[in-house]
Amino acid sequence: MDLRKIKKLIDLLEESNLAEIEIKEGEESVRLARTPKGSVSYAAPAMQAAPAAAAQPMPMQSPTESATGGQAKPQSDLPDGHVMRAPMVGTFYAAPAPDKPAFVTVGQAVKAGDTLAIIEAMKMFNPIEADVSGTVLKVLAESGQPIEFDQPLFVIG
Repeated sequence: MDLRKIKKLIDLLEESNLAEIEIKEGEESVRLARTPKGSVSYAAPAMQAAPAAAAQPMPMQSPTESATGGQAKPQSDLPDGHVMRAPMVGTFYAAPAPDKPAFVTVGQAVKAGDTLAIIEAMKMFNPIEADVSGTVLKVLAESGQPIEFDQPLFVIG
């Protein structure tokens, strides 16, 4: 199922007063459930593969505000340049395999369309490609770590 469709489903769930949506397309299915604030939800073992953030209502804060507990701070720790952000929630991998070198390193020149990393989401490996040409100034994510939607990953100058 296309990630854009899943994002639209999340938006639909947020805008409605529905508690749950389940969509099936062929062999693929997606189930999104909203839990009331203050309650605890336990996922069944089959549901643990889905990103947990996708099932929760999204706060009305910017990614910076939610990462800093509601306090928006200027991103002065980022070098000047184009910030590549995560297009999805998943697990960030800097290399194609644990025993392989990273796709890119700081100081390396890249062209638009070059693969910078991969994000594993729902057991699918999605290449993250540079949308501008330049030099990698900073790698902001650590390989093997979970990342959030719109989280800064790279700075390209």
